[in-house]
Amino acid sequence: RFTTTSLSAQEVHDLGLREVARIRAEMFGVIARTDWADRSRYTDGSDEQFAAFVAYLRSDPRFYHQSAKDLLAGYREMAKRIDPDLARLFGTLPRTPYGVRPTPDFSAPSSTTAYYLSGSVRGGLPGYFVANTFALDQRPKYAMVSLTLHEAMPGHHLQIALADELEGVHPFRSLLGFTVFVEGWGLYSERLGLEMAGAPIRREADGSGGGTGLFKDPYDDFGRLTYEQWRACRLVVDTGIHALGWTRQRAIDFMLKNTALSALNIEREVDRYIGWPGQATAYKVGELKIRELRARAERALGERFDVRAFHDTVLLAGALPLDVLEARVDRWIAAQKR
Repeated sequence: RFTTTSLSAQEVHDLGLREVARIRAEMFGVIARTDWADRSRYTDGSDEQFAAFVAYLRSDPRFYHQSAKDLLAGYREMAKRIDPDLARLFGTLPRTPYGVRPTPDFSAPSSTTAYYLSGSVRGGLPGYFVANTFALDQRPKYAMVSLTLHEAMPGHHLQIALADELEGVHPFRSLLGFTVFVEGWGLYSERLGLEMAGAPIRREADGSGGGTGLFKDPYDDFGRLTYEQWRACRLVVDTGIHALGWTRQRAIDFMLKNTALSALNIEREVDRYIGWPGQATAYKVGELKIRELRARAERALGERFDVRAFHDTVLLAGALPLDVLEARVDRWIAAQKR
């Protein structure tokens, strides 16, 4: 139900393990570009080096804001840095505005790092990127670029607002929220940061790494990868817990070993997976399908590939099951060839 596919739990688990290994290798390349003073003390690519680097990220005050006001200001500034690139990547943008506000105090201690609260232009309500300001030493700066891309623009706000604004379709088309599409788009949007801030439009099929666009700073780039790794780990631990006999602690330990997420965030996430079976598998499955479809379109169309038209094709029918999305993109590719 959550992936809209026929993948088995074991297939999802194995996909997750492959993605974890791939992303982990990219992470070591980024570590080599940082100014971390202790890097030479460890063998490059070793578990010890990764653990020491993550410990450094989790403990050095330079990576954390000292006030909730500064954290929120940082998110708002990042949102404004993203705005100028949207017209270059999208043919259609939503009319509904959005803002950034803190997680309510009563729910912040048990809430996730951030989430999106949808609005409606018809109802006169803006959308909101809601950021958790509780426990500031657990909210690293290097995660802020990816979080803004995912929860605000061009992630959840852009996709959900465009769906809400659809005209000439049955109302249910604007209300459906297939997790694999909504969250897959959110994760795909994080990667779009590589094509912003003056960076060229990338070809999805080239397999090139990061260090461009909004991720020129290697710590931000590592944050991008640790958030992608977080979603890859979800494939492993969700299926591990619900199909393969994993304990809560084994899931926590796996994520502590393979991501730079704070211990508090990891515990909250694992508890969420326990209480919401299957939901966490949708993110990576959806993102990989969108990337696959983009690479297919790029190969088929060559110089005629228009990223703005591709994104409109993906977004302007509302949230879709993956097989319906694939058929829609294939029809678009065929139409461009005529």
